[in-house]
Formats: sequence, structure tokens, C-alpha cells
Amino acid sequence: MRFSTIKSTALLLFLLWILPLLAIANPDEEALVFDDFPLTEPLTYPSWFNESFLELEEDLQESVDKGKKGLIVYFGQKRCPYCEMLLEINFGQEEIESYTRKHFDLVPIDIWSVEEVTDTKGITMTQREYAIREGTAFTPALLFYDKNGEVVMRLRGYYPPYQFMAALQYVAEEHYKRESFKVYLARGDQTLRFEKEDMVEEDFFSQPPYHLDRSRFKGDRPLVVFFERGNCHACDILHTEPLKHRAVAKLFNQFESIQLNMYQDTPVITPDGERTTAREWANKLNIFYAPSMVFFDENGREIIRLDSVVRFFRLRNVLNYILSGAYKTQPNFQAWRFENFF
Repeated sequence: MRFSTIKSTALLLFLLWILPLLAIANPDEEALVFDDFPLTEPLTYPSWFNESFLELEEDLQESVDKGKKGLIVYFGQKRCPYCEMLLEINFGQEEIESYTRKHFDLVPIDIWSVEEVTDTKGITMTQREYAIREGTAFTPALLFYDKNGEVVMRLRGYYPPYQFMAALQYVAEEHYKRESFKVYLARGDQTLRFEKEDMVEEDFFSQPPYHLDRSRFKGDRPLVVFFERGNCHACDILHTEPLKHRAVAKLFNQFESIQLNMYQDTPVITPDGERTTAREWANKLNIFYAPSMVFFDENGREIIRLDSVVRFFRLRNVLNYILSGAYKTQPNFQAWRFENFF
């Protein structure tokens, strides 16, 4: 055997060994593919999170006095796998941790705690009441407060590292004063393609024309709108993993489901009867993450949305929450989940 052949064979064997390891070690891949069942062991906060007395006015002033841009309030749960991803995958990257610590102080909130917190306007309530007031349906949730104590950015749910870093920069560099996060993210994301590209379709998707008006005539079942785009790895994973579970597919058959490219001018009549395009509607709904799922009831009112990374357990729970009609008596999804699963 020639030496060059031996070298080629050795190189091939090395690549076959190392490439799967590199794929596993890819933080952005890990951010999309993980087990989202509740953790068996409770989470602990990173040591650099603020040890706060939960007087957010004082926490914010201390942050400003140190020359920082403002305050981040983190809403989490002790056994939340999405929170674990934020703490270990995102904040596990030195660049993200150092950038966060340079520009912000971060105060953690337990969404189930009955301990009191005073917000940046001096209003006192329990941490649980605070979480409900701020609509933190999915953890982790982050509120970004500017130097004046105003909320300038909200993240609900878990986002991959590159989008999370973009959110930090969006606030720290005050881009929120000039443009929406969707516009900022699109400008910086070189993977976006605005021309028409194929998207993965499901058998339960309705075909155009998209006449979704429910303002005059009630629908016979709930509606879900999938906002996606071409060249979207996260969209592909949604279709090849969570949506392929038999239990999930069976539940979606009980919805009217449509798929829209959030960057295309596809004509659509919205549930409230407005004639618009997919792009304009996504902008109006402030959709910046693909894929996002927005759920509406039979009368066209929005029930809930999934506009961050979602895996099987959370998706199945949301579908059951809607189809059971539980949202009619318990509008807070986390409260319903706590009552039914813990």
C-alpha cells in the first residue's frame, strides 16, 4: 500500500471520528436539540448573578453608578431545562458572559416564589405576581431595563447563543431607539435569504388562499399560524423532530394550521379581518424568531404564542392547554401547568 493511500485512509478515519464530536460540541446545535422534560435536580445560579434584596430601584441605580447600560431581570424556574440551556450553553460562552457582565447587572426572579420584590417604579408584589404581570409565560424570560427603569426589550423563552448575543448588543448599543429587534437581527444575520425558498411542509397545513377572518363567522376549531422562512435550520429541526412525534401530529390535526414565510408578501386575511401580507403581519405581531407559532381561538383572539426554541414537552403541553379549553379559565399558562403537573 502506498504511503499516500495510508495517509488518506488515516485522514478519513480521523474525520469520521472527529466530525460527530464537533457537531455535538457546537453550541448552536445544542441550543436547538435537547431534552426538555423537567430537570431531576434543581438549578443553581452562576456566581456572578446579583445577590439582590429585590429592591430593583436600588439594583438599577447601582448598575448605573458602575457605568453600565441598565439592568436585566431573569425570570426562571429551578427545574426548567430551557433555563439550564441559557445558564450553561449561552452564559457558558466566555464572550456572552463577559459582555453581559460588562454592560448589565442581572437579578434573578423565581416565578413561583411568594417572596416580595419591588420593581423599578417602587411597586411591591410577590415574585410570582411580578412574573404574571410581565407575561413571562415561558421561562427563561428576560426583561431589559434602561437607565430610567423602562423596559426596552423582552425575551420570552430560550434563544440560541447568536441571537441572544444580538439581543444583548441591541440593548447595550441602544439600537432599540432606532429600529425594531427584528430589523436589527435581519441586518446582522448573513444567513437570511429574502428570496423565495422552499420550506418544510406538513400534511396538516392548509393551502392558500389564506382567508383567516373570524371576526364575522366563528371558526370551528382553533387556528395556529407557523411563521417561518427559507434557509432556516431551527425550522428544519422543528419539522424533523417535535412535529414528527405521533402525539404532537395527532394534536395538530385538531387545529386549522397554516404556514407563512415571514419575509414574503403572501396575501393573507388575518383573524380580525385585516387584508395584509405575511411580512406585514409578522411585523405587526413583532415576530422576529423563526419558527414562531401563534395560536388563535375560534373568535380570532390570540391565545398564546411560541416564539422561541421549543421542544416536544413544552409544545405538547401548549397544545393540550389550548385544546382542553383551559385557557378560558386559566389565562396564565405557567399557573395551569403548575396546577396540572406538579
